[in-house]
Amino acid sequence: MNKTLKIIATCVVLVLLAAAVSVPVILYSLGYINYAEPVHTEKGGYLLVYFGGNDPEDETIRFALSKDGYNFSPLNNNEPVIEQTLGTGCARDPHITRGVNGKYYLVATDMQSNLGWTSNHSIVTWSSDDLVHWENETVIDLREIVEGTNRAWAPQAIWDSEKKMYMIYYSSSQWLDEAAGTSTETCLWYAYTKDFRSFETQPEVLFRTQSDADCIDGDIVVKDGKYYLYYKDQGLDDICYAVSDSLTGPYTAPENNVVNVRYQGVEGSFVYKLTGTDTYVMIMDSYKNGCFYMQQSEDLVNFKRVNPRDYSFDFSPRHGAVIAITDSEYAYLVKNFGLN
Repeated sequence: MNKTLKIIATCVVLVLLAAAVSVPVILYSLGYINYAEPVHTEKGGYLLVYFGGNDPEDETIRFALSKDGYNFSPLNNNEPVIEQTLGTGCARDPHITRGVNGKYYLVATDMQSNLGWTSNHSIVTWSSDDLVHWENETVIDLREIVEGTNRAWAPQAIWDSEKKMYMIYYSSSQWLDEAAGTSTETCLWYAYTKDFRSFETQPEVLFRTQSDADCIDGDIVVKDGKYYLYYKDQGLDDICYAVSDSLTGPYTAPENNVVNVRYQGVEGSFVYKLTGTDTYVMIMDSYKNGCFYMQQSEDLVNFKRVNPRDYSFDFSPRHGAVIAITDSEYAYLVKNFGLN
């Protein structure tokens, strides 16, 4: 390449870089991009549980902490905090619940993805008194409960104050013809547990899309007596929502119920409330781009994107969950695992 062509190529690159920086700024100033204002809290912190990626050594439970709910740093040098000994030895899509009995419960997909996306039929659970020492590792094999189960993805748990039990809900499908490789559509199922070691009820369908498109990665948030169910619609490649007056439904999906305000190609959404505020943050796993996106809302229906400059994940986490923790819990986790 001669000198003139090099100069032209350099100028083109500089122009493109300048556009990449300036265009979002211009769009924001003109009102086309309406970023949410970060909401600051003064007490406690936030614990993010997540897994690392699709290689077996990365399909492990990991922790990260944040003081403000926006900027997270990994514990334990981004290495696993739990050694899984049962099932596949690999865990994905972890979710953490603070129990009404003071314990903490972890539920996750028992899956090694390199064995195939219909190789998974179990969830794995743990309990802890202090967020550091985890015990009672249990594998619940859905194939032994619902015949033909070939996936049990992204389990989550929520306390049902009426039934005095925890409802575990997850994405599942079953073989129609295993030899032919045909399955039912993937939809959301639920069952009740008292101890996270066995089910007290037979699993039932919680929600399926009207279009019969697969739906995965359910996340339920309670606000003002309403239950908001967020899920990934595989047909749209977006995060959508449905609403119910009851935890177990029926859930109704409104028209135009897509809630992600930026980018298709997202899944694994999870919502948490910022302590002492009316603000809810939603994080989504942009699996195509290998990063998280963040948006927030006060009513759980209308969301605004959070400016990427106002949040950070510098360790490439995958689909997980966040809970608010106390200052003493934060300090105890740092003491035992170390904060990057």
